[in-house]
Amino acid sequence: MTMKLHRNRTVDDGAEEVQRPEDERLGVGRSFAYGAQHVLTMYGGIIAPPLIVGGAAGVPPAQLGVLVASCLFIGGLATILQSVGIPWFGSQLPLVQGTSFASVATLVAIVTQGGGLPAAFGSVMASAAIGLAITPFFARIIRFFPPVVTGTVITTIGLSLMPVAANWAMGNNAKLPTFGSIENIMLAGFTLLVVIILSRSNVPAISRLSILFAIIIGTAVATVLGKADFSKVADGPIVAFPEPFFFGAPVFTVAGVLSMTIVVLVILTETTADILAVGEIVKTRVDRRRIGNGLRADMGASLVSPIFNGFVQSAFAQNVGLVAITGVKSRFVVTAGGAILVILGLLPVLGRGVAAVPYPVLGGAGLVLFGTVAASGIRTLARVNYQGNMNLVIVATSVGMGMIPIAAPNFWEHFPAWFQTIFHSGISSAAIAAVLLNLFFNHIRFARQKPGSSVFAAADRFIAFDEVQAYSKLREGDHIEGGRIVDADGKPLRVKQSDGQLVDVPICAGSGDH
Repeated sequence: MTMKLHRNRTVDDGAEEVQRPEDERLGVGRSFAYGAQHVLTMYGGIIAPPLIVGGAAGVPPAQLGVLVASCLFIGGLATILQSVGIPWFGSQLPLVQGTSFASVATLVAIVTQGGGLPAAFGSVMASAAIGLAITPFFARIIRFFPPVVTGTVITTIGLSLMPVAANWAMGNNAKLPTFGSIENIMLAGFTLLVVIILSRSNVPAISRLSILFAIIIGTAVATVLGKADFSKVADGPIVAFPEPFFFGAPVFTVAGVLSMTIVVLVILTETTADILAVGEIVKTRVDRRRIGNGLRADMGASLVSPIFNGFVQSAFAQNVGLVAITGVKSRFVVTAGGAILVILGLLPVLGRGVAAVPYPVLGGAGLVLFGTVAASGIRTLARVNYQGNMNLVIVATSVGMGMIPIAAPNFWEHFPAWFQTIFHSGISSAAIAAVLLNLFFNHIRFARQKPGSSVFAAADRFIAFDEVQAYSKLREGDHIEGGRIVDADGKPLRVKQSDGQLVDVPICAGSGDH
């Protein structure tokens, strides 16, 4: 009996061909229907970065539409590259690509330091080239980006973007007389309320698209109140190919490239996690080569992205969740979604329409959107082991460093310009601190402390809720004896942990207390 090779799988002649789950073809109609669902799920996330960075750079509304359309276009191409794959590029998994939120805070710092969008594009190109060069060795570098580092960075990203949401809610332009008005803030609050109400819907589609629907509803209300101006949406072409280097040739600065390289390392870590996660969901084999191909697609798309006025590309985690929820594992569904993004990117009129959405509406939705990023980081930090180590100090110090530019924007103003560009970004500050402290405490042998030798290491012992319940049930006669709490008969008071084990209730009081 002869053998033949089919889609990386060996099968017997005459037997039914065995395909990878992600290679399933659902037909054009169903693929585009499910692909549209992917686009709607990540649409708010993919248009927010160009709005934030473009707004910080002072881009006028008409050109802001070009920036939005460009990011949609390059996100679609990156998605097709990742899902279809070519030799050396693309994981061939159902992964949707788009502008990374992890880069937003750093890009804002770069454009506001005098370099404008050209400096941002140059920093993205150079850092992506560095990321592309290190992908073969990233398996060795990734150990320096454990959850204590990535969780800290992602949390800081979300927190760093909160001022953006607040500024949007107030009107985004302090020179306008309506900036910070009750009307603006009420409109933002209404949009936020709509997000919360729709998120509670028992209809999955409505719940998952709550932010997009809330923006539409909030914009409709703003239009009725006369706070939305769509008069300039028709100005300009309806269909157009993104003009290369529309905002000028890229400018390369050492500080900008260094700060973006830090972000790229975090993005590579996130994309690796997304590839592993979607591989587990799809129930397909993911090896080192496949991860490398996926990372090269990430960095290759990011390298080309600035040519078409786009930013750093990465896999969207929310779409990984959508694969798990729907059970649709076909990578060609995601390819169809990428095609939809490309089409949307060829419609600058759509970008101008998005740019015309009132900022207070975006502020109300942004509060949830950016808060979700922070919550995702907190969820990652919840997986970190804090017992008998200095991880608590790593998180505390790094988040504190990341919050300095937010709490005191002029904190570093007397330092050199290159230093300001790096540390003016909360994400860069937190990432540098987290990586260095993790190296010091968890990788350098002499810096490791013995269990219980540090007040910070000991500070991670908090009373769990079930232990509090046990304390609340103490009765008269219960007392401390032999280092544990016992009842009047001398029997130890015990509590059931989350894993079902019964343990003695820990003593946090002084000896002799009852």
